[in-house]
Amino acid sequence: MNELSINPRDNNRQRVVVAMSGGVDSSVAAALLLEQGYEVIGMMMRLWSEPGSGPAAPANRCCTPDQMADARRVADQLGIPFYVADVQQHFRQTIVQFFLDEHDAGRTPNPCVECNRQIRFGYLLDRALALDADFLATGHYARVVQEDGAYLLKQGKDSHKDQSYVLHTFRQSQLAHVLFPVGEYTKDEVRHLARDHGLPVASKQESQDLCFLNDGNYRRFIHDHSTQDHPTGPILDLNERELGRHEGLPFYTIGQRKGLGIAAAEPLFVLGKDTARNALIVGPREALGAGELVARDVNWMSGRPPAGPIRAEVKIRYKATPIQSVVTPLDGNQAHVAFSTLVPGVTPGQAAVFYEGDTCLGGGLIRDTVQPINARRKTPTAGSVTNK
Repeated sequence: MNELSINPRDNNRQRVVVAMSGGVDSSVAAALLLEQGYEVIGMMMRLWSEPGSGPAAPANRCCTPDQMADARRVADQLGIPFYVADVQQHFRQTIVQFFLDEHDAGRTPNPCVECNRQIRFGYLLDRALALDADFLATGHYARVVQEDGAYLLKQGKDSHKDQSYVLHTFRQSQLAHVLFPVGEYTKDEVRHLARDHGLPVASKQESQDLCFLNDGNYRRFIHDHSTQDHPTGPILDLNERELGRHEGLPFYTIGQRKGLGIAAAEPLFVLGKDTARNALIVGPREALGAGELVARDVNWMSGRPPAGPIRAEVKIRYKATPIQSVVTPLDGNQAHVAFSTLVPGVTPGQAAVFYEGDTCLGGGLIRDTVQPINARRKTPTAGSVTNK
């Protein structure tokens, strides 16, 4: 990126760097900001991804030539400068390595959370401020409001597209310099706005896969790129009985039923991973429920933890239903979460994010879960149901 080519700022207008991806959301964000009178600069990050192969590659890989061309076309049509920042090495060393390390440790990470923390609102925000910009804007479906001298992160208007879950790592100093122009709109409204502005990406589909995979197969990616060995080991039921052998702990996730290669009288699900013994723990559906969890690396959006336990709604995955809970801050940037009901699929490595209404209070990464004692009943003997 040639930063020296950016013209000196117009002191009568606030400068905004828009993180452009070649998609409809960031393109509309740029158009809206331009209409609102901002000085808009488009910037796209070139991130690391596997070389593309197969029919899925164009949809799954990040920063393809086509995506970059779309972003440039939108910038040209809007009449704004457009720059490309090469972040491939930094992205590979941080986000991709984080993804591999977490799986190697027996956890199931959400790399989008880490990417927002370190890349978009770390590296890119710093670059925007270095260009004398007042704000960094993205196409995320969320909102930032100021109340009583503090910045609050709110859910996006479109509940089906709200992305506040993956934005819970913000500090107050970052929220002061972030704009989410499409957060006040639904996805359908954003597409209408794109058509109204004549943007060439108005009907463009969006990818739901991890951007650095060339085929959407994370198990294959771990096998190809991890430097760690993933030995086979026992599949144990809740009575410590071996039912079969797993192919390596990173290749399984909590709640998984298919692909276990074992037979039982009722369906069995992955309940946990015992990394010390290299054992995969399975059991019946009712044993999936967790009543509590401990989160690590907790960030409180206000900048400080509450003085004691608080009531909050907690999401344990991006699309999960919020659960009424009591959240208690702990030493060492940790928090204890007690759910009001048993929650299935609580997975170490995923984020637990705390809400009060539509306000995101913060969150952290799930470290441990606590399952009720009565879930640890005998597992039926091998029989009629096959988990394959």
